[in-house]
Order: sequence, then C-alpha cells, then structure tokens
Amino acid sequence: MTALAPKTVPPQAECLTAGGLQAQVLVPGDADYEARQDSYWSNSAKIRPAAIVRPRSADEVSAAVKALVGAKQPFAVRSGGHTNWAGSNNIEGGVTVDLSLLNGVVYDAASETASIGPGCRWREVYAELHKHGRAVAGGREGNVGVAGLLLGGGNTFFTARRGWACDNVVAYEVVLADGRIINVDKHSCPDLFRALKGGSNNFGIVTKFTMTAIPCDKVWGGMTFFPKQVIPAAIEATTSFTDNIVNDPDSNLVVIFTHMPDFKDIVVATLYANMVGIEKPPAYSKWLALPEILNTVKMTSISEMAFEYNIPAKLHDVWFTLSLKNDPRILAHASAVHDKLVADLKDFIPEQDFVTQCLFQPLPTVFGQNSIAAGGNVMGVERQPHNGILFLATAMVRTPEQEAFAYPKVKAWVESVSEFARGIDGGLLEWRYLNYADKSQDPLATYGEANLRLMREVAAKYDPDGVFQRLCPGGFKLSEVKA
Repeated sequence: MTALAPKTVPPQAECLTAGGLQAQVLVPGDADYEARQDSYWSNSAKIRPAAIVRPRSADEVSAAVKALVGAKQPFAVRSGGHTNWAGSNNIEGGVTVDLSLLNGVVYDAASETASIGPGCRWREVYAELHKHGRAVAGGREGNVGVAGLLLGGGNTFFTARRGWACDNVVAYEVVLADGRIINVDKHSCPDLFRALKGGSNNFGIVTKFTMTAIPCDKVWGGMTFFPKQVIPAAIEATTSFTDNIVNDPDSNLVVIFTHMPDFKDIVVATLYANMVGIEKPPAYSKWLALPEILNTVKMTSISEMAFEYNIPAKLHDVWFTLSLKNDPRILAHASAVHDKLVADLKDFIPEQDFVTQCLFQPLPTVFGQNSIAAGGNVMGVERQPHNGILFLATAMVRTPEQEAFAYPKVKAWVESVSEFARGIDGGLLEWRYLNYADKSQDPLATYGEANLRLMREVAAKYDPDGVFQRLCPGGFKLSEVKA
C-alpha cells in the first residue's frame, strides 16, 4: 500500500501546522480549498489566499489567532462570505480564517435565547428555530452569513418592532488578539459589548452569538412584480408606507426597480412580510391596488421565506449605498438615473448578462428609537432627524471586464442621487449602512464622533497592538476612518 505524500504547506501557513492545526489547513489544489473559494456569494470577492484554516471550535480559533499573530502573518476572517468586494472577507496571498464549521444553532427554552455559530447562514438558523416555533432578528436573505450581518448592524424583518439585528444580541463569545476567549455581555464587558453592535471586525473574532428568541410561527409574505409604468405610484406607495411604519411595525417592505433579463425591461419588485401572519394588512393597501405581473405572496414562515428570497450568486457585483430623506422627489431622481444606467450598460454588456437594482427600504426614526430602547449600539442611527429611505444601488454582471465598466457608472449614479438630495432640505442623511457600503464609502465615519471615540477606546483596550487593524486588513477599519 502506497503512503500518501504529506501535503505541502505554504510558508504563510507553517505557523498553523506548528500550532497543531495542520488537519484544518486547506491549500490551493485541495478540493475543499476550491469548494470554499467557490462558495463565496460574489465572484468579486474570490481573491486567492495562500491557505484557508477551518477551525472547529473557539479553542481552535484561539490557536489560529495565536499562531498567526506570533508569526506576524496577515489574515482575513470569513463567516458566510456574502460581502461582495475583494478583501472584505478574504485575503490575497495570506491566510483566511474560515468559520464555516462553527455552525451550531441551539435554542434554550428556559432563557428564550438562541446560541448561534458565526459560520451559519440565516436560512439554517431559521430552519432550526422553526422547529421550536421561534425566530431571531436576523438576515432576510437566506444565504447571508451570521457574523457579518450582526457585526455590521443588520436590517431585519423585526427592525421596526425590536431594533436592528445587533440590538437583539445578548452575549458574544469572542477570541481576542492575544488568543484569550472571553464572554461579553452588558455586565461583563459593557464597552466591548456595545462596540460589537455595528463595529464590524475591529475588536476580535466572535465565535458565538447569543440572541433573544422571538415567538414566530406563520408570516404573510413573498414577492410581487409590477410593470415599469407603475413607478410613480410605487414611489408614492413607498414613501407612504415608510411614514406609516410606526402604526404597523410588524409589516415590512423592500422595493426594487430592477432590470432583469427574464422581464426584458425594468420592472418593480417588492418583498412584503407581515411578521404576525396578518393577510393583506392595511399597510399594503396602496400596493395591493397596483396591477401586478406576478405575485408569490402567501401565508408562510420566516424559514421558508429565507430559502426563497435569495439574490443571484456567482456574479461580479457592485454595491453602493446612501441614506436619504423620505421624499418622493429624491426617489424619482434615483429612478430616472437608474433608467439611464441601464441604457448605458446595454451599450457594452449583453442584456442577458446583467441585473441592476435601484432598491429602497424604509428607514424611519423608530428604528433608531428601538436601538436606544434595547440598550444602544454604535451605529448612531438614532441621530436621524426624520424618516428616511435606505437606498442601495447595484449592478450584477458576468465578467471582470463588465464589472470594470459598470463600477464607475454605478458610482456616478449614486453621486448624482447624493448631489440631488443635498439640494433638498435634510435630503441627504449622514449615516451609511456598513453592510451595503462600497469599500470607498467609509461607513464608520458616519457613526458620529462619540461612537467613533468609543470604538477607538475599545480597540485600544482589547487589542492594544492593533492586530485587527494591521494583520487583519479586511473590512472597514477604524484605523482607516477619515473623520
């Protein structure tokens, strides 16, 4: 019987094998390495690390951090791998710490909490908790990873009722830069506890989130599609819905003006979700009066919706975001510039090769008020002076060349909307949502001076050598904030 030759480990990963993690190290050419690379949602994020390490426990995450820091080896941290831009959750030529094996979900009936591993995706979380008639305030897109969404704030189906996803975390298990494993809650480490609520990967690696469980059985929800001609009425229905959320915090709305090859034109798509299972509540009355092309809305569950609502994967993706005043003039301008973008893209990219989204979501002041009621986070949304709209501008294309063509055009679209909004009193809101932001948009700078100061103090206290600023360069870093 011929013995298998030992795997050649690149120099970047020798510290991991010396630290006893050789069985968890993947290198280029390994089938599992290529599978993990392929599992990134966006092709734009698929840069090539020298090695991937897949720890199976908090102890192994600790061992990996100690080894990498001791060797001064740059590394990245990956949860679900859904952030689209290169370097956000991967690293060229370094080591990616892949948390996918930390994927447990445990419901505790006594405390009405759920313990969730960072390697889970939300569809898996909801499927497990549905067995107990429960949910958590997590992601709405089933393929999104747990850790990225929670550490970036997290807009959820429950935000109007319970605050952002991060507001529903009651405890974190964290591996610090020196390898210590600590449990963080509002009593043990109140400063770090708050900083993790929107502060992203600036302080350590979270190996477990404990969240408040929410009774949730049936919901009424799904997608609808409308012809382009309803856009003016759709804008009016969107702004009206946003102002009415305070009266119906259990109803959700996502509105997307989108070019999709299947429809051969721009259409209006919506996601409805009433989280207490009320069919056709009054909040949707203006939408229900519009002529539909397609309707998938039904009595369902949050678990089923998470499996059905998924943005197309394995494309090259450009994302930019803004927060805007809830003013129909601004939404109409964003829509008009989106029309021009689609025409421009058609000049270079075959129509079947791209998808665009001009996406609007309510951002009412009650979201920030709920965060304060839950104990606060570091995003600073509560400073918002009036009801707003969370705007996401995207282009999804098939090749790197198409992405290079689309990127400046999407950026110019967003700059046009920003400039137009500035011309309206209070039209451009300061805050930018980290989980939607392009790498150029510096969302941490929009959190406010007090929150920035707190995050910097926390980073200096728990990571005095700046490991998560220098050796772990991915994501949005406090050390790079321009404010």
